[in-house]
Amino acid sequence: MRARAGTTTPFYFGETITSELANYRGTSTYADEPKGKYREQTTDVGIFSPNSFGLYDMHGNISEWCADDWHENYNGAPTDGSVWLDGNKNLSPLRGGSWTYNPNYCRSACRNDTSWRDVYSNYVGFRLVCSGGRTL
Repeated sequence: MRARAGTTTPFYFGETITSELANYRGTSTYADEPKGKYREQTTDVGIFSPNSFGLYDMHGNISEWCADDWHENYNGAPTDGSVWLDGNKNLSPLRGGSWTYNPNYCRSACRNDTSWRDVYSNYVGFRLVCSGGRTL
């Protein structure tokens, strides 16, 4: 998974989350962490540290639509990273949490199905990552 960037913890930066590490509803807590800052809006990319793949805001800021169709579980999921398109075509899984969400929704393993593909909001978006050729 790209959010974890090779880690096995709930967040690419470790076992827990604080509002100093990501933009989410900091007035809610995760594990034994104290309450933090609730910014009530998105933040600029680069405010928080990237994961080891160099991707910013994989936890919080904006919930991201995935290219996959919604599936109730992972039975039959591709293991090669390809898009999984034989599920509910009206729903896209959301991942990463957002500035409006509690920290539990920011975990790498968390996904939800509350976003119809034709509904727009100020806390849902998508990420486009491109990789170009490399010359030496």
